[in-house]
Amino acid sequence: MTGISRRAALRALSFGVTSTLALTAGMALAEGDTVKIGYAVARTGPSATGAGITTIPNYELWVDSVNKAGGLTLPDGSKKMIEVVEYDNRSANQDLVRAIERLASQDKVDLILPPWGTGANLAIAPLMAKFGYPQLAVTAVTDKAPEFAARWDRSFWMLGGGHDYAKGLVDVLTAARDAGTINGKVAVVSVADGFGIDLINGARPAFEEAGFELVYDKTYPLGTSDFAALMSEAQGSGADSFVAFSYPPGSFGMTKTAQSMGYNPKVFYISVGGAFPIYPGVADGKAEGVMAIGGVNADSPAIQDYFARHTEFTGKAPDSWASAITYASLEMLEQAVERVGLDHAALAAELSGGTFETVIGEVKLEDNQLRDLWWVGQWQGGAFRAVNPGDKDGASAPVIPKPEW
Repeated sequence: MTGISRRAALRALSFGVTSTLALTAGMALAEGDTVKIGYAVARTGPSATGAGITTIPNYELWVDSVNKAGGLTLPDGSKKMIEVVEYDNRSANQDLVRAIERLASQDKVDLILPPWGTGANLAIAPLMAKFGYPQLAVTAVTDKAPEFAARWDRSFWMLGGGHDYAKGLVDVLTAARDAGTINGKVAVVSVADGFGIDLINGARPAFEEAGFELVYDKTYPLGTSDFAALMSEAQGSGADSFVAFSYPPGSFGMTKTAQSMGYNPKVFYISVGGAFPIYPGVADGKAEGVMAIGGVNADSPAIQDYFARHTEFTGKAPDSWASAITYASLEMLEQAVERVGLDHAALAAELSGGTFETVIGEVKLEDNQLRDLWWVGQWQGGAFRAVNPGDKDGASAPVIPKPEW
């Protein structure tokens, strides 16, 4: 990265590796001349794929962009460069918690950015509250967001709840069923982790209320790599719609398994990973019509500019769901610092009540939650386009049935 020097040697710790980077124009700055920002994100382990696509590239892009512009602007108009302290949490919540404690009590960073994933954000929420840091839980999907926002008033939940995504999907399927395109049977699988549990708990009553029959409903353990039995049973269920509330390994594994066995449901829906830029490659170039969680307004000039900057800086496109929201959260933080400075209480109040201009448009949180979100997207013509809510500006019409693999 241009204009970045690495300061201090890598220090091996029992819970991972940390590096301190002074992001300057070529020389280290004196203590107090920088804003020190820390984070502990998975560079290794099962969560590394998601973190490496959605979280880390956006952190690095944002830091580079801010520092190339002279640093973070403070309320008095002065600027301070960002210095980063980073730990690899190794996809283990125990290591993550220890890293957060170190960032707060030993490194004494000014701000802490969140890890990737629902479980990881839930694991650190009490600690972030204890140390008083605002927590932008940008990759956490939980139906308990209102409860958590009330319990930890400096936490901000920006990806909605399981029932939101489930209802969005049910709305899409209901329209297709009522049009006679699909039958009223659904085969669903879900990962036995916080994310999958939230999604399936929201989906079961939503499907029932809409008159769908869950003819297959199975959970699978986190870390599962062989999906042949699940997919074979789903294929034999008679359902036109296959739904997986899955993390990237499951999303990718089920796609490959479905292709290898010739399983071609009219609706093929997966969750995390479906909106990743690598998914068309995972699907052997046959992603067209696959539905997944999230989406973006692919025709938005702001989104197109963000995608171009991300691709130029990192060498790869962002995902079409939480990446843009992650970057938007950093823009919110930057604008809040410019308005009120680095005091944690003041920052939290500004994030809670302020209005911000971001790559996803104007953002104003509701009870510490981002509610203006896309729930369902679909691969169409080489882009992952948002299809629900269907009445939201930028929505594309869903294409059902999906072309066969």
